[in-house]
Amino acid sequence: MRVLPILDLKRSCGALKGEILEAVSRVLESQSFILGQEVHAFEERVESYLEGAAAVGCASGTDALILALMALGVGPGDEVVTTPYSFFATVSCIVRLGATPVFADIDPKTYNIDLKDAAARFGSKTRALLPVHLFGQMTPLEEIVGLCREKGVSVVEDAAQAFGSWRRDGERIVRAGGMGTLGCYSFFPTKNLGACGDAGMVVTKDARLAERLKKLRVHGAGTTYLHEEVGLNSRLDAIQAAILNVKFRWLERWNEERRVLADRYRMFFGSKGLGEFVTLPEELEGNFHIYHQYAVRVARRDALATWLEERGLSTRVYYPLPLHLQKCFAFLGYGEGDFPESERLARESLALPMFVGLLPEEQERLVDAIAEFYR
Repeated sequence: MRVLPILDLKRSCGALKGEILEAVSRVLESQSFILGQEVHAFEERVESYLEGAAAVGCASGTDALILALMALGVGPGDEVVTTPYSFFATVSCIVRLGATPVFADIDPKTYNIDLKDAAARFGSKTRALLPVHLFGQMTPLEEIVGLCREKGVSVVEDAAQAFGSWRRDGERIVRAGGMGTLGCYSFFPTKNLGACGDAGMVVTKDARLAERLKKLRVHGAGTTYLHEEVGLNSRLDAIQAAILNVKFRWLERWNEERRVLADRYRMFFGSKGLGEFVTLPEELEGNFHIYHQYAVRVARRDALATWLEERGLSTRVYYPLPLHLQKCFAFLGYGEGDFPESERLARESLALPMFVGLLPEEQERLVDAIAEFYR
């Protein structure tokens, strides 16, 4: 039985093997493995891409979130408003610093945080808003950044899944990570721009925060062995930066291909008349969605996933249990029913194969199997 994987990195990166090996060899020849020229070059690429924001490479997307909150001074007694429907790191970074996550429910159409609900949860202890640009689609932050400024609330964008996505704000284009106080990226191998291991980055247009981030990523040291505060050991490896420099040139092409794949899914599903059973992801007006994941909402999700797996068609659930119901966050006092939209999405969401090199006949085979299941 021919298996259709949920992800196949070999298809997108096979053509780059020679360039990547050459880049890695260059680092091995230099014997400069920590920060250095390759990291500096990648940071400059991102700064140019974001048109002016300072970029600070770090060890992972999780560390990017922790460093961003540390740079703002978030700690015990502070509250951070965020979403319960995201990867674990979005909330664990808040708890690790001794602050308290305050959840707001999601918009059922975009799966991103409901900004009206978020604003209603601002209080005297709120230090930051941490929205997630989930699955590659930006949250319309222009609706809330003014209120955040008024209340002294910093915006930390979790753009781990959205590097390269953008949103039209009036006459200007704003990229994910570039609208808030700080933006955080992950370059985990499965991301649209992925390294060959862990890697991350924080960006900001605030020069003071950028300088603090550079110190915090090297144990809080402004000068070697002279520590101004307690930071992290979270430096971007030169080998990972060299690989990212190669892949960066392909990012726009890859993101455009993902949008073509999303259009093709819409075409195949449209031809089957499955609207009663399958709800396709919705792209918010003004957004350039990069479809890091193509997550649909389906009836009888678990039975469908099993049916497809038996036929060699891989799917995945992002995410099966909202964060407010995770055992490790039980101390926050939330319970089932507190965030109904997040809980409903956790029961219905199913991610379909989405990767560069996915073939039309593979997408059609998958959609045909879904149609067969419901009929």
